[in-house]
Amino acid sequence: MTKAQIVDRIAEATGLTKLETEAVVDGFMHTVIQAVVDGEGVELRGFGSFKSQHRAARTARNPRTNEPVPVAARSLPVFKPAAEFKRLVEEANA
Repeated sequence: MTKAQIVDRIAEATGLTKLETEAVVDGFMHTVIQAVVDGEGVELRGFGSFKSQHRAARTARNPRTNEPVPVAARSLPVFKPAAEFKRLVEEANA
């Protein structure tokens, strides 16, 4: 599902215009991204949580040459779905 499809569904369900709905969706996405960038976690009960996770530096291996390759430390955005969300997806795909 694309952002445009999400905007369409929300606009139909709420009666807002697509332009208003797109502004709300954009604002939500920007707020979540900025919070994670700032090191804050975002918890949405029944949906899940977004946070930044630090990965330590390590040494990997090039599979072609078998040579060690240094991998720098980095931070990644992580999403953890809520238990209810996981259960619904599991039931739908069972």
